Amino acid sequence: NWCTRSIRRNNTLNYLNLGTEKTLTLSFTPSSFLKTQNNTHTQATCHPKSHIVFLKTHKTASSTILNLLYRYGESRNLTFALPLNKQSQLFYPFFFVPHFVEGVSSRSVKAFHIMCNHMRFKKSEVAKVMPQDTFYFSILRHPVAMMESIFSYYKSIPAFRKTFSLEDFLDNSWRNYNASVANNHYAHNILAFDFGFKNNIAVGAGDFEERTTVAIKTIEQDFNLILISEYFDESMVLLKYSLCWSLEDMVSFRLNSRSEQTRHSLSLNTAEKIKKWNALDWRIYLHFNTTFWHKVDSLVGRQKMEREVAQLRKLQVKLANTCLKDRCAVDPSLVKDARLKPFQYGTAVIQGYNLNPNLDIQTKTKCQRFILPELQYTHRLYTKQFPKEAANKTAPDHHTSSSMFDMPHTVETSDGISGSFYFRLGSLKRAGSFGSEPALQVVLLL
Repeated sequence: NWCTRSIRRNNTLNYLNLGTEKTLTLSFTPSSFLKTQNNTHTQATCHPKSHIVFLKTHKTASSTILNLLYRYGESRNLTFALPLNKQSQLFYPFFFVPHFVEGVSSRSVKAFHIMCNHMRFKKSEVAKVMPQDTFYFSILRHPVAMMESIFSYYKSIPAFRKTFSLEDFLDNSWRNYNASVANNHYAHNILAFDFGFKNNIAVGAGDFEERTTVAIKTIEQDFNLILISEYFDESMVLLKYSLCWSLEDMVSFRLNSRSEQTRHSLSLNTAEKIKKWNALDWRIYLHFNTTFWHKVDSLVGRQKMEREVAQLRKLQVKLANTCLKDRCAVDPSLVKDARLKPFQYGTAVIQGYNLNPNLDIQTKTKCQRFILPELQYTHRLYTKQFPKEAANKTAPDHHTSSSMFDMPHTVETSDGISGSFYFRLGSLKRAGSFGSEPALQVVLLL
């Protein structure tokens, strides 16, 4: 819930005990009807970046950043590298290849500005689609908090299905976890997996240190900026300076967030077990949590950061007062407009928002974009960008099973095997199984 997130944030940082100096809050995106008195970053000193790749990681507040990028790009008529055939993801969990983007194979799009949907990252392939001057960034979340969230969202994956609790899974992880079973990658070093690394490694493995070093160095080479979810407001200010955007561009509402009732506190003992189980993620997080503050010091400065975070929060409050009824997120059953209801999955209860009923048409339209759920916004942009294709295709139904399309491609699988595959992409049979993750059937062409 947006109204109580400051309290929860402080509690989260207490049990994670990161030892960092800051204890501030979370926030999110842009709006032309938000005005600041002192915008220190203007085109007089830099030029706003519009070629952007955001690696959307899982359960890291990435849906909020996606909404930010969607609104920024849409308001400036930028072109998105959207998933093929109205899908919401770029064929995740397979390594990205250019054919996954609508308009590449057909050559109907000459140039793309922003790529930001879920994918398994492979820089050499992404670079074939995006311009050379593209700014690459992503976001990490503390692996303990992230694992608690993943267990709730993806409770139906084979690794979690028969376990009574997260603690039960961790105590029997190697018995419950089979790396070769589809969708089990969510249960083990999911950050490393999303960045394109092999995720199945134990902390005591002989090559653990080498693989950790390679992963960190590769991320540093491939990405211009890595944000930290626990310091979301600070991350938005740092992103503002990195992209040369305005502070009002960084204001947003929290999206795809669970209600308090589906969150579970974890003991310090359980937290240590998670750090050991997801040791690769933990090491990646520790490194980039440190470099994040180095970036703050070099690019912004601590005092200026505090001032701009305070200013950002004022804009957040102003936006909530303008747009939201009761200024708060609500459970999905209380969302009045069916078009604004977030997709529900797993054991989590994903909250949404109600708009202030007294808005004029122009303000209502702008406010709606701040709270439009990911699936609906992706469909909106696809229809706007590819009207002919949209008219001939049915949007994926995320509640029933349906085969959406068949097409041959050369891809690389999770374990590095490459070859010609035949894709049949549909959605899962049961709403609530794996969220908006598409069911992907792959047949090897012999």
